[in-house]
Amino acid sequence: MTGRQKDPSSPSEWSLETRLVHGGALRSQFAETSEALYLTQGYLYDSAEQAEERFKTEAGGFIYSRYANPTVAMFEERMKLLEGAEAARATASGMAAVSAALLCYLKAGDHVVAARALFGSCLYVVQDLLPRFGVETTLVDGRDNDAWRRAVRRNTRAFFFESPSNPCLDLVDIRTVSAIAHDAGAIVVVDNVFATPMQQRPLALGADVVVYSATKHIDGQGRCLGGIVLGSAKFVNDHLHPFYKHTGGALSPFNAWVMLKGLETLPLRVRAQSDSAARIADHLAARVGGGITRVLYPGRADHPQAELARRQMSGGSTLVSFELTGGKAQAFRFLNALSIIRLSNNLGDAKSLITHPATTTHQRLKPEARAELGITDGLVRLSVGLEAADDLIRDIDRGLAALDK
Repeated sequence: MTGRQKDPSSPSEWSLETRLVHGGALRSQFAETSEALYLTQGYLYDSAEQAEERFKTEAGGFIYSRYANPTVAMFEERMKLLEGAEAARATASGMAAVSAALLCYLKAGDHVVAARALFGSCLYVVQDLLPRFGVETTLVDGRDNDAWRRAVRRNTRAFFFESPSNPCLDLVDIRTVSAIAHDAGAIVVVDNVFATPMQQRPLALGADVVVYSATKHIDGQGRCLGGIVLGSAKFVNDHLHPFYKHTGGALSPFNAWVMLKGLETLPLRVRAQSDSAARIADHLAARVGGGITRVLYPGRADHPQAELARRQMSGGSTLVSFELTGGKAQAFRFLNALSIIRLSNNLGDAKSLITHPATTTHQRLKPEARAELGITDGLVRLSVGLEAADDLIRDIDRGLAALDK
């Protein structure tokens, strides 16, 4: 007796690679092969009655590209198929996605618990912006499940964290922390940028909302800004969409088109970049004691949370962080000696990029706050690209050799 045959016409039964090539396509009367780019602000109606109906229900057609656009809708649909989400809204940037996901749901008097290990702009949102609007925030060590539990209050409405975190690649136990939040009646918002949807599925682990900076791996070639928020239809329709359409954080149709093309190669790029990152992490680990103090990579057995990484991630990430002996001076000497790997605070690019978090992405933090997060003056964060791993390793060795001069 044979099993049920998959329906090749059903996107829900396609493999991820197929969804990322064909999912969500809306073809015009010209039956174009590539997704169409609809650079338009508004849309025409056949009658005044039709215009009235669309404004009443927002169903059956488009109204204005701040609300929705055919190219943006294709990107949203493709991301829904990838993430396994009921609904999504694409935003102008990754930080627009983070801000919208939190601000659309919270109100004065609410309380948020967030991991302390966050990207600098995310820390600004939870530490500085939310309190201006009467939302209390508590920062915890995201690695400590009990810390999340202790931080819960009667008015706690949301948990927010990155996993892996920027830049030290700390992990949060998504399943356990989500259960703690749900017991308290709170939702869980996860920034999944470092893992990418190819290596971690927060919704399947119990989270309620996932956000991405599409600027990173989804574009993957350093071209456009973009972001996206994914979650349940209820969250998107009741909270996110009204906030989104009235505050104006919509994604440009051109950028959405670029992201659509990026999604077609996302599995290939992330797999290749992660393979190279693992090789580089191993090479760096062999140099500990020779100019390197420590190496942080979730795919290695010596990562402090290696067991959790194996449990909730299907890959080790495209990012490697490592600490150089000698602090800022030696870190700068290393960075300035590199030739192939270029200095930039971006990540997820086809080009390998490296940055010094203490003086770039996390420079606004006080020294004691950086120290608490493990962001020393010698720490650098490497985003591994698509170059040959052997070339990248030789470039790293070139930088390490400069430390002895």
